[in-house]
Formats: sequence, structure tokens, C-alpha cells
Amino acid sequence: MNLSIPGRIARRFDDEIRFFKGWINGPKAVGAIMPTSSVVARSMASLVNPASGRPVLELGPGTGVLTRAILARGVKPSELVSIEHSVTFHTRLQLDFPGVRFIRGDAFDLDAALGELKTSRFDCVVSGIPLLNFPMTQRVALIEGLLDRLPPGRPVVQFSYGLSSPVTPNGASFEVVHHDFVLRNIPPARVWIYRRGGPIG
Repeated sequence: MNLSIPGRIARRFDDEIRFFKGWINGPKAVGAIMPTSSVVARSMASLVNPASGRPVLELGPGTGVLTRAILARGVKPSELVSIEHSVTFHTRLQLDFPGVRFIRGDAFDLDAALGELKTSRFDCVVSGIPLLNFPMTQRVALIEGLLDRLPPGRPVVQFSYGLSSPVTPNGASFEVVHHDFVLRNIPPARVWIYRRGGPIG
């Protein structure tokens, strides 16, 4: 859908209002007071392979900025599975992105959230979860569990506002790669890749 400049501004303003309300209601789950910029979202989505034949798993879509970028990358709505914890965001996402499989659940309990899809293999994972709000042991376990669902070499993609990776792989089975630094975000953001089995295939 191509929007006019006024239409894009209106959508951005609407996203920011909804995001701020979500932050007020659950600051730990949201993690910031502004939604992720489209520049960060495009950088993350660039690592998706829409020709892989596998669905993409999205975590913490929020207002849908990441969702929009993944679909713009060429992923069909039916091939995108997205887990959102917030009732408000989940309800609105279903209206904004018909055809995408939105699941209201906890990304830290993947088997329960995915249900019948818990044994599925995904092309990659694109995550907007505010990992710094959770203990390191929980973060590492999340990345390990996500990589179990990906082919070797395919990434879990995560952004954060810190100088270093939000997940420290000490003793873990994966490596961390810094993918991008985006100044055009409030605050500036870094994009990280977690993977097993060498370069991204």
C-alpha cells in the first residue's frame, strides 16, 4: 500500500500514540517510549530470505513497523508468524495486517505460544523484544530456543540501544555479529545477529 506523504505522517503519528500508550501500560514489555524507526526495520528485514520456502518468525511486533518491513521484503502475509504479548497491540495488528498469523503469547515460552507450530522450522527470527529488561540467563535461553528452530547459518535478528550485544554468548552454542548501527532512530540503535553454523546462508 503506497501512502501519500500526509498519509505516512498520520500513520507515524498514530503509531507513536499507540506505542506511548503501550509503554504507559507495560514499560517492561515495551522497553522504549518511541516505536522503532522504519530505517532500523528495513535493516533487520534485509536479512530475511523470502525465497527460502520457510515462514518467518517475528517477536514483539508492537505497532507493526517490523511487520511492515518484513512484508515489504517480499514475505507473503501467510508466511509470517508473529508473537505479541500486549492485548492492545495484538488487536490492532490483526486489523492492520490481515493474513499475518498473529499470536498473543509469551516469546519466552515458545512452545506454548507457537502451539501447533512449535515443531516448525523458520527461515529466520526478527525480534523487537526489549531484551535488556530480562535476566541474561533468560536472554541466552531465548536465543538458544529460537536457533533450534532455524536451519544452520540462518539468523536471529535483534536490535538494541546499548553499545554491546544484549545477549552475551559465554558458553552458548551461538556467535554474535554486529550487523548495523542506525543513527536515524530515537535513540540510535544497533542491529545484532545471532547464529550457529557459519555465515548466513
